[in-house]
Amino acid sequence: MRSWSWLIAISLAVGGSQAQANGWNMTVGVTDISSDIFGLHMTIFWICVVIGVVVFGVMFYSLFRYRHSKGAKAANFHEHTSVEVLWTAIPVLILVGMAVPATATLKNMYDSSDADLDVMITGQQWRWHYEYLGEDVGFTSSMSTPRTQLRGEEERGEHYLLEVDKPLVLPINRKVRFLMTSDDVIHSWWVPDLAVKQDTIPGFINENWVKINEPGIYRGQCAELCGLDHGFMPIVVHAMEEEEFDGWLAERKEAAAEEAMGVDKTWEMGDLVEEGQLIYQTICSSCHQSEGQGAPPAFPALANNEQLLSDLDWHLDKVINGVSGAAMPAFRNTLNPVEIAAVVTYTRNAWGNDTGDVVQPSTVVEKISQ
Repeated sequence: MRSWSWLIAISLAVGGSQAQANGWNMTVGVTDISSDIFGLHMTIFWICVVIGVVVFGVMFYSLFRYRHSKGAKAANFHEHTSVEVLWTAIPVLILVGMAVPATATLKNMYDSSDADLDVMITGQQWRWHYEYLGEDVGFTSSMSTPRTQLRGEEERGEHYLLEVDKPLVLPINRKVRFLMTSDDVIHSWWVPDLAVKQDTIPGFINENWVKINEPGIYRGQCAELCGLDHGFMPIVVHAMEEEEFDGWLAERKEAAAEEAMGVDKTWEMGDLVEEGQLIYQTICSSCHQSEGQGAPPAFPALANNEQLLSDLDWHLDKVINGVSGAAMPAFRNTLNPVEIAAVVTYTRNAWGNDTGDVVQPSTVVEKISQ
């Protein structure tokens, strides 16, 4: 047991339940690291309380006891070696006492070695892409709060702006290493209950890790001002029992295999349009609006867009490879060929864009390989 763990335990006992009850303190969280961080927070807090009580107590006592109205005369003295040594030594000892547990916790926070599972987290305006490395499983997680709630047309739900279509699923009691980067601008992946807050920076890979102790749903947000829809970039982590997670992962692998088989399938327009509408409302509508009217000049309209309607190859290229220097990201690594084919088919046949074009996944695969 760590030599300072008794101090953390006392701090947790004094402040933990009160923090959870009132919601004005830090969360204790559901990991050992989050408990250690909260314990350090409370330890430093009580040290500051004691210092404040002593310093202000002496100050107010002196003001009252030696006030001018009582005839007190100011003493005239100069230098005192013992006092100067004392008021230097005491703060040093206090700082050392703070530094020992803080350093041990920081060292543990940055030790992501010997992980049981690796997850790549990629920030994208304005969603998160998760990939379970070595498992051939990946998906994009987007906010699922209805736009009607954002516009005030519907009563806001319990988890307003903190709900997603596909949560990050993790097992409890296993060490999970996060590799974090970004496709566009700086984002920050933050889940308070897990004590994880890490910037995702384009061109860099940062590391963090978590080992969750309790199953449940844990919510967070992007904590970096990352653009127009920064406030609509929530994070949801679903922590499962280990056996349940293994079953979920096996199902996701089967679904990924089925999606791969769908690339060679010839799809009907109705199926593509139905799938594409869901994808568009989840991913594209935040910029191009729900009816394709856009928000020019930053986000051009897709409805009655002459260039889009007249040039299918151009349309596919912009969805697959993005637009350099603009907010339009490349979706080649975010959406699979079936999803790209679906959303392109939908946008070419919605809001009066009656082109009749049916884009097959095989066409998308060919375009990506060029």
